[in-house]
Amino acid sequence: MTQIEKIRLLKLLYQYRAMGFEYFQEYRPLALSTSSALSCNLEELKATVAQCHLCALSKSRKNIIFGAGNLKAKVMFIGDNPSVSEDETGMLFSGKSGELLAKMIENVLLIPKEEVYVTHILKCKTPENRVPTPEEVACCKPYMMQQIQLIQPKIIVTLGSTSFHHLTGEYETPMDTIRGSVLHFGEAKLIPTFHPNFLLRNPSAKKEVYADLLKVRSML
Repeated sequence: MTQIEKIRLLKLLYQYRAMGFEYFQEYRPLALSTSSALSCNLEELKATVAQCHLCALSKSRKNIIFGAGNLKAKVMFIGDNPSVSEDETGMLFSGKSGELLAKMIENVLLIPKEEVYVTHILKCKTPENRVPTPEEVACCKPYMMQQIQLIQPKIIVTLGSTSFHHLTGEYETPMDTIRGSVLHFGEAKLIPTFHPNFLLRNPSAKKEVYADLLKVRSML
């Protein structure tokens, strides 16, 4: 283990202690570990997140954006961080990005949007919708990992670079080179693709996301 890895692990252990952990029998990669100190019920976990003040983002939020959809979903979509409109309304993927995501699910995967589970790796908005810091994501990541553990999706689709990089730890891999790849993530398969907001700014990339979702559909 490198010195940088040791520092990251130490920081992670401090964060887990702040969330109620007292003892680790062994250290395992986060993608393979369970969050036993967190609730084994999604509603209780949501209530815990609503009371979270591990980072400064809790001071400016109006609503947490926890997740929505089928609690036994085969496909789980994970976005980056909540937008200002999501924070205002409390609704996940509101606005044009939400409409586009719904079309991606229903027109390509050919399943109702209610059959998937959608969430963000971060549960609070960032100021001016900036990219979250590693420290901010580290505070939320255990909640995200517990959601995955409870829902147990067959396929995880990360939407955007922030969710992919922080979920997998592949910080040096550009999104345009990794998107569409099928990766192993615990018991699930993980497929990175572009965020709907990116597609709204770059409509020509829709064909690439279409191909990625066809791959998801073939695995269902």
